[in-house]
Amino acid sequence: MLSRIAESLFWIGRYLERADDTARILDVELQVLVEDPSVDEDRSCRQILTIMGVEDLPSTVDRWSVLDLLAHNPESAGSIAYAIDAARENARGARETLSTDMWAAINTMWRGQPASRSMRPIDMFGWVRGRTAMIAGIADATMTRDEGWQFFILGRSIERVDMTARLLSAASLASEAHLAWPTTLRACGAYEAFIRAYRGVEADRLAAEFLLLDRWYPRSVVSALVEAERALSTLEAEGRRSGFTDEALRLLGRARTELEYRPLSEIMFDLPTEMEGLQRRCAEASDAVTARYFSHGEAHVWSEGALL
Repeated sequence: MLSRIAESLFWIGRYLERADDTARILDVELQVLVEDPSVDEDRSCRQILTIMGVEDLPSTVDRWSVLDLLAHNPESAGSIAYAIDAARENARGARETLSTDMWAAINTMWRGQPASRSMRPIDMFGWVRGRTAMIAGIADATMTRDEGWQFFILGRSIERVDMTARLLSAASLASEAHLAWPTTLRACGAYEAFIRAYRGVEADRLAAEFLLLDRWYPRSVVSALVEAERALSTLEAEGRRSGFTDEALRLLGRARTELEYRPLSEIMFDLPTEMEGLQRRCAEASDAVTARYFSHGEAHVWSEGALL
C-alpha cells in the first residue's frame, strides 16, 4: 500500500476517535459542573484544558471558554471541530480506498458542523458520538481486512489509549469524585457493563480498574492496547519485517504489561502521573509507526495538531 494512503487511513482512525473521546470528556466535565455548583469552575476548567494539552490559557477560564477551545474552534488543535476537519481532509487523500458510504458519512459529519454549534452542549456531544459511531460501523461493514484496515484500527486504538488516559486523569483530579467516576463510566458507555462485571458494587477504585484493565470491554486501555498490538502484528506478518523488530509494537507491549502485571494500588497511588506516562508511550509509538511505515518526504499536514 502507498505510504500516503496508509498514513491517511491511520490518521482518519485517530481523528475520528479524538472527536468522539473529546466529546465524552467534555460531557463528563460539564455534567460535574452542572450537578455540583460548589465545584470551583475556574480550577476545574484549567485542569481539563491542561489535561487536553491546551497551552497559553486565557486569564479567565469558564465552561464557555472550554467549549470554544475543545469543541467549536476549528483553529484550536485540540478541538472537536479541528479533528473533524482533519479526518475529512485525510479522507480526501485516501478517497480511492474508502467506500462511497464511508466517504459520504465523513463528509456529512463535516458539513453538519455549523448546525451542531447551535445545539445545546449535551446534544452536540451526542451528535458527535452518534456520527463517529456510525462511521465506525460503516468502516467495519465495508472495509476489506487488508493493510488499510490495519492502519485504520491501529490509529484508532492508539488514540483511544491516549484519550482514555486523559479521561481517567480528569476523573481522578475531580474535586467531586463520587460524581466524576459514575459520569465517566456513562460517558464511555461503560456503566451497565461495569455494574454487571462488579455485581452492582460502585467504587472509584473499581471504576478505574474497569476502564484500565478489563480485557473484555473494548474502550478499556488494555483492550485498546491489545487491538493496536494485533494490528501491528498483522502488518508484520504481511512481509514488512521478520522477527520482532517493530519499535511501536515493543512500546505498546511494554505499556500493556506494565499495566497488567503491576499491583493496581501502585497505579492508583498517582493515577494522573501514570496516565501522563501512558500518553508519552502513545506519542512514542505513533512516532515509531510514522518512521517505519510512512514516507519521510513530506510532513503530514494534519498530524501537527496531534495531542501528543
